[in-house]
Amino acid sequence: MKVVFRVDASLIMGIGHVMRCLTLAQILKENNASVEFICRKHEGNLIDKIRSNNFTVYELGLSGENKIDTKLSHSHWLGVTQKQDANECINILKTEKTDWLIVDHYAIDEDWHRELKPFCEKLMVIDDLADRKHRCDILLDQTFGRQQEDYSARIPRGCELLLGSKYALLRPEFAKWRAYSLERRSKPEFKQLLINMGGTDPDNITGKVIERLQTAKLPKDVEITIVMGKTAPHLARVITGANKLPYRSEVKVDVDNMAELMANADIAIGASGATTWERCCLGLPTIQLITAYNQEFIASKLNKINAIKLVKIDNVIENLENFQYWMQSTGENASKVTNGSGIKRILGYLS
Repeated sequence: MKVVFRVDASLIMGIGHVMRCLTLAQILKENNASVEFICRKHEGNLIDKIRSNNFTVYELGLSGENKIDTKLSHSHWLGVTQKQDANECINILKTEKTDWLIVDHYAIDEDWHRELKPFCEKLMVIDDLADRKHRCDILLDQTFGRQQEDYSARIPRGCELLLGSKYALLRPEFAKWRAYSLERRSKPEFKQLLINMGGTDPDNITGKVIERLQTAKLPKDVEITIVMGKTAPHLARVITGANKLPYRSEVKVDVDNMAELMANADIAIGASGATTWERCCLGLPTIQLITAYNQEFIASKLNKINAIKLVKIDNVIENLENFQYWMQSTGENASKVTNGSGIKRILGYLS
């Protein structure tokens, strides 16, 4: 079986789309699928990382004319028109049969799908927004609280909907660390703080959190771990700020043991993106911030069931200092959102 992913990363869109596709790609490869990627060379792309995982990547260049569509709210993320992107992808796919074309891109909709449909047996879309029409055989939206009616007018008849956090695309290590992580939280304490505002954090929310931590009254033996991607534009400033904190602090870059770090953290401060499901799987109590408007649905749904502590940045320290009043209950509720077995469920639909 041959599977091709169409997905991008950039400083603007972050790395989450590529990372979850890599998770699915790895398990497909382990089940004897031939897997390839098509990615555009945006600033902050993860093409080298994908290749380091031994996958073929077809590169799409940046258009000098900067022509883009305006149809979708995220059209500018593509860097070119959907028509141009579709034509470039057709040139790659037309040479050999593709069983599954998997698309994870907010700037692509049914127009692109219609062009590519003749060049693949089946097409799968990964989405979080429910804001545009699709022409696909399977649609995956791992958002907690997502309902069929959110997509009923946006998909063709016969499309299989995989909705909700039970389908969260988590790497197998999160399921592996789950029991350990939940067990150590039966007697909660606050000694390890994990900060991760996404791989790129273009607005330097991490730096703003660090500024506020300078005057926070936390347990004296707290250790702070800050995780960022190497393409993060404010990485150097974050490292400088972390070195000035009155607590033992470390900045880690491009880690490959995030599940272990989360499992051993007592509280996290994080964005409301894809890592939300990782923290929930491990029952990690989280002070969560919305860093992009497309995260509002996820955050509001989880906040309503007390699975996160949703705050604005000026309220981070207040909640951190009063951790004993929310920490245990929030972690317990988070652990019920997903158990880390979503990847196995999805694989069954692609076999």
